[in-house]
Amino acid sequence: MPSYLQIENISKAYGPKVLFEHIGFNINEGDKIALIAPNGTGKTSLLRILAGEDKSDSGGRILFLKDIRIAFLQQEYDYDPGLTIEEQVLRHSAPLTADFHEEERRDYRQRVRELLTSFRLPDPAKPMAALSGGEVKRVAISELLALQAEFLILDEPTNHLDIEAIEFLEGYLKRSRCTLLMVTHDRYFLDRVCNTVMELDHGAIYTYKGNYQNFLEKREERIAQYNAETDKVRNLLRRELEWIHATPCARSGKAKYRIDAFHELSERASQVYSTQQVNLEGVGAASRLGSKIIHCTDVCYDWEGIPMLRDFTYNFQRFDKVGIVGRNGVGKSTFLDLLTGAIEADSGTIDRGETLRIGYYRQQGMEFRPGDTVLDIVPDTRLLGRFLFPHDMLSTRVERLSGGEKRRLYLLTILLQEPNLLILDEPTNDLDIVTLNILEEYLKEFQGSLLIVSHDRHFLDRVTDHLLVFCGEGVVKDFIGSFSEYRAYIYDIEAQRRTAGATARAKAAPPRQEPSASEARPRKLSWKEQRELESIEAELPRLEAEKAELETRMSSGALPYTELQEASARIQTLIDEISQRELRWLELSE
Repeated sequence: MPSYLQIENISKAYGPKVLFEHIGFNINEGDKIALIAPNGTGKTSLLRILAGEDKSDSGGRILFLKDIRIAFLQQEYDYDPGLTIEEQVLRHSAPLTADFHEEERRDYRQRVRELLTSFRLPDPAKPMAALSGGEVKRVAISELLALQAEFLILDEPTNHLDIEAIEFLEGYLKRSRCTLLMVTHDRYFLDRVCNTVMELDHGAIYTYKGNYQNFLEKREERIAQYNAETDKVRNLLRRELEWIHATPCARSGKAKYRIDAFHELSERASQVYSTQQVNLEGVGAASRLGSKIIHCTDVCYDWEGIPMLRDFTYNFQRFDKVGIVGRNGVGKSTFLDLLTGAIEADSGTIDRGETLRIGYYRQQGMEFRPGDTVLDIVPDTRLLGRFLFPHDMLSTRVERLSGGEKRRLYLLTILLQEPNLLILDEPTNDLDIVTLNILEEYLKEFQGSLLIVSHDRHFLDRVTDHLLVFCGEGVVKDFIGSFSEYRAYIYDIEAQRRTAGATARAKAAPPRQEPSASEARPRKLSWKEQRELESIEAELPRLEAEKAELETRMSSGALPYTELQEASARIQTLIDEISQRELRWLELSE
């Protein structure tokens, strides 16, 4: 495989804090690499240098294969709220498509429209100001993928995406032949997309072929080997120290090289490998929780005429660990605001227990005054140290922290309230994988009730055992089990529908035959039922043919956007009609 990217001798520091120094690595065609490191250690800085958005402090060399196209997805998408989706994409991507011929630009616009439709953003005339955070992220990804770049650099691509959008992106990148370097905290996404893990650790780069589990195993081996070598160096240092003390007169002339080697050994012997981790033990123990948590009865709420909740009734129990899932914009965060009293229901009752103490970790993060330092936010140096804020960071202004460091500080402020009902709205955004693993263990042992809105499938599987599924139009379904069990249940239903459809088509195709006399005679259909059955058998092939024709036209890339929208809407209608007729056909046939 040809080398797509060669890195030599690049460094980055902010003041006295060195992120990485004189690092180098190579990326080959077809590599799909996940970059892993603790928050604040330089992941985003490294990506920005590679993408040309920042510079290495030490110069160095960044050499991409000639003529390959590179596309960079930053964590924050720069957009003008006054533009429509289509205007924003075309203006933002204009510098990237400047070298395109007119036909290429036309194809690019068509691909953007198709991707927006796949990401459930079918109206390009919708203003950017009206989009949610998840919708803005889908616009950014659509713009990037439409470039069909050979090399993608992605910084936290799944942040703010709902599970359906994550699964679409996962499938797209898995099938794509692009070369990929990305930062992600989503472990399922990592395992299903990437074939290599690259670790940025103590300012150095280490590369591991394989999945996340293999990375953990090989990393432990590397650390154990490093510390074993340190032990050997210490033994050698002990012998050299004995020589130094025993023969002071020899420390001159020819022995000078040995003195120099002694000092090098001393430095190496002091380098015991240790990894700092967030320590949640004993932090924010839950206060006593009574038998009554929150009782909801016939709760309804509309937002700007859109139903967010319809006749919702549920009694939350002690030690419930509930995951809340659903598409962006269906009302999950609104639901949390209703439970906490931040907003009032239109009708119904929400009754909260007397001993209830809520800790609410909001998606927007914490509010702080400009100029606030870490110590201003949490005036406890011991706890700050346990949350990886060492003494030299205590006077750092909050606005200068990385996204993950801000989230970690915010989480500490919530846990210090000693809540007995912990509500977390997208807690995994911006947190590194190591911190997530520790947070998962803490939440599993949390002695209170827990409600979590998250699109991180691994996180949900580890922490929750019960789901509230927001289906849209205010409908909420209750599912007992993990998220993976829920997805398996949904896939099973879809498989049954496909099987039923295939059976219906197979039976509808051959001519009808009269049953033999030996066969058991079914109940005879009424005249009306017989006519309905014949009508369905005639309609199904016609509907399937229309659907196939529309799919062929959509994939051709030649449809104008208005016709593409109409075709997409018609296909969804056809899918529903075919499903209804197949189920009815089975009822009549049986």
